[in-house]
Amino acid sequence: MTDSCPTRQQMNVLSALKDIQQPDQHIVVVERSIGAPLQAAIEAWLAYAPRLFLTRGTPETIEREIADIMPVDAHWLLRDILTLAHQYRTFSQTQELRVRLEIIIGDSCRRFHVDNVPLRLLCTYAGPGVQWRYQDEEAIHQTSTGAITLLKGLKFPDWSEEPAILHRSPPLSACSTPTQRLLLTVDHPDACGMTATTQSLLVEA
Repeated sequence: MTDSCPTRQQMNVLSALKDIQQPDQHIVVVERSIGAPLQAAIEAWLAYAPRLFLTRGTPETIEREIADIMPVDAHWLLRDILTLAHQYRTFSQTQELRVRLEIIIGDSCRRFHVDNVPLRLLCTYAGPGVQWRYQDEEAIHQTSTGAITLLKGLKFPDWSEEPAILHRSPPLSACSTPTQRLLLTVDHPDACGMTATTQSLLVEA
């Protein structure tokens, strides 16, 4: 996505993400380029922020929590995360969200799988993108850095195995040089062990 107008870009993303509502659509990938301000913010986060930030709540609550730990030069990243959170909420029909922002330095989730959530939004801000394939095919696809990926999970209403999409994190051990990823995950507030009493988690590098 190369349009320079932020508002028009958001409208284009929302229009594309609407395709996930189609019964036979289990994945939507919206390609986009990362501009210089966002790239600088990503680099600031990688240099100074915690290895893992995990929280649940409304976008307003999440904004306050991230802002408290946000490096000075990383506010464009906060802006992008909140935009994606609001876009996710448009389709998830839930007031609260779970947001996970993680610096990944090793192999993680190497097995192709379907998430036990209604919908999951993924965005790789740095490093190799998400790998995915059709359940009945061997060919592996990989999203580009910065792309927005929306995936149906097992709890999506009327979910069906046909045509199910499996995905995984790319194995970083296969890279020829040391590689790290910065991965954003936005999904249901109770995903992956989060409960109403587990509000947030920070893991330092």
